[in-house]
Amino acid sequence: MDLVVLSTTVVDARGHFVDGLHEDNFRVSEDHVPQKISVFKREDIPVSMGLVIDDSGSMRDKRPQVNAAALALVQASNPNDEAFVVNFNDDYYLDTEKDFTNSVPEMKEALEGIKVGGETALYDAIIGSLDHLKKGTKQKKVLLVITDGYDNASRYSLEQTVREVQSSNVVIYTVGLLSDNDDKKERRQGRMALTQIAKASGGMAFFPETTDDVGAVCTQIARDIRDQYTLAYYPTNDKRDGTFRIVHVEVFPPRGYGKLSARTRNGYFAPGPEAQAQSKGQGD
Repeated sequence: MDLVVLSTTVVDARGHFVDGLHEDNFRVSEDHVPQKISVFKREDIPVSMGLVIDDSGSMRDKRPQVNAAALALVQASNPNDEAFVVNFNDDYYLDTEKDFTNSVPEMKEALEGIKVGGETALYDAIIGSLDHLKKGTKQKKVLLVITDGYDNASRYSLEQTVREVQSSNVVIYTVGLLSDNDDKKERRQGRMALTQIAKASGGMAFFPETTDDVGAVCTQIARDIRDQYTLAYYPTNDKRDGTFRIVHVEVFPPRGYGKLSARTRNGYFAPGPEAQAQSKGQGD
């Protein structure tokens, strides 16, 4: 079986990141079966990142502050990160000329050089961006998704999107600019979807009260990306059966740390039989 990599954030009771832990402070289980940690790191490693920004008609007045916040996140990130920009409405568009880049001016141009309008194909944009992230050169991969509405134009469903998230090794942070003026049902659906997508990946969902708060949220996300432990293991269940495996990480801190909690993805899909057949074919 392939190595299962878990980008893991550990926080105290006040939600502050906890540094200084060691491998023996962690316990990893898969489907309630303990796993042996094969890789343990605590370092600020560069990431491949996708900025997935809603440019549907309702975002017209919000885009200047959203663009500034997204750029602030990039500037607060590891200087060796690489990123691309995807704008989406009825469809999604890759908007950086050089694809992955660490050039802030290029990303600024991509964020600002769009015409706002249309509906919200959120799920299509996320699935397309997950696929594009496979081209990234960094082991750790992240998506930042900013939207102000629920999906009303995608070919894919929420369930399909969550499955794609769980089949990837991408941490997703979602920012929902949901307004009290929106339809209550649509607002509830949007909040639920953004929370479910982020939680499935081990990321976080944020719902700032105003657009003015997006900058602070993006700064927090940048900090979260850089302040993580990397845990990895080879599953004891080596069956390539395509099933979903539930993953759980517990923290047993040294005395004096108080109660700590770990946040990581909630599971993954094992490779299917076709992957096993392919690997045998390559070995022949």
